[in-house]
Amino acid sequence: MKRGKGLTFVGDSRIQKYDKPKLNRDYSEFPGRTEEFYPDFLLKEWITGAVFLIGFLCLTVAHPAPLERVADATDTGYIPLPDWYFLFLYQILKYTYASGPFNVIGAIVIPGIAFTALLLAPWLDNKKDRHWKRRPIASGLMLVTVAIIFYTTWESVAYHDWEQQDAQGQIVFSNLDAEDPVFNELIRTNCTSCHGGELAGGSGPNLIEPEYDAATVEAFVRNGVGDVMPAFEDQLTDDEIVAISEFVADLEEVSDDEAQNTPDSGE
Repeated sequence: MKRGKGLTFVGDSRIQKYDKPKLNRDYSEFPGRTEEFYPDFLLKEWITGAVFLIGFLCLTVAHPAPLERVADATDTGYIPLPDWYFLFLYQILKYTYASGPFNVIGAIVIPGIAFTALLLAPWLDNKKDRHWKRRPIASGLMLVTVAIIFYTTWESVAYHDWEQQDAQGQIVFSNLDAEDPVFNELIRTNCTSCHGGELAGGSGPNLIEPEYDAATVEAFVRNGVGDVMPAFEDQLTDDEIVAISEFVADLEEVSDDEAQNTPDSGE
């Protein structure tokens, strides 16, 4: 037990008294070095957020999000494109041993390995050194991952057919009557998989813009077009071929207002 002059004890003299530091000190004690949370700091945050929000709104007005035509599950010719941050996975699925019969490898195995490595990262390299050169495992995995993501994203952008991408999603107003039995029973079954759910184009050409007469369309349907379009002469009856030809020949582009007056018209 300490004894001597200048010592002050509390209570039963077994606990030495000491001055606790003043934690909640007044802002006035630090002139020019700090500020109050309200309104000073909070006002700056609000101003920063408002500037960002206004800038973002201006960007959306100048470059609005692209809109495409109504989605159609029967349109097998439509090739969807993911957002830019998933393009590297989209590109991986194009490789030989990650697509087709090996689709499980590209869709599950490769992402699973990457996710597992991320979970095991704390145990794969638990050194206390923070410099990246002294942590070769963690640094190596990070550099390889970043390189793969950057390369596959670039490859996906460089080799994608952007003209076809814009064309297949283009909104086309036409006089197409989706309630017509010819469209529902014949064209949906035989034509939309290539020419699009609204015949505005897919892997096959647009059937609305060209001004073909019924005889020309019938020749295409009956005889096909080389290796591009199969012949339907042996698959459809003469009456069905004529009905399809007349329906397609009557298609034409219309204005937005005219399309609104057409029952279930293509948009």
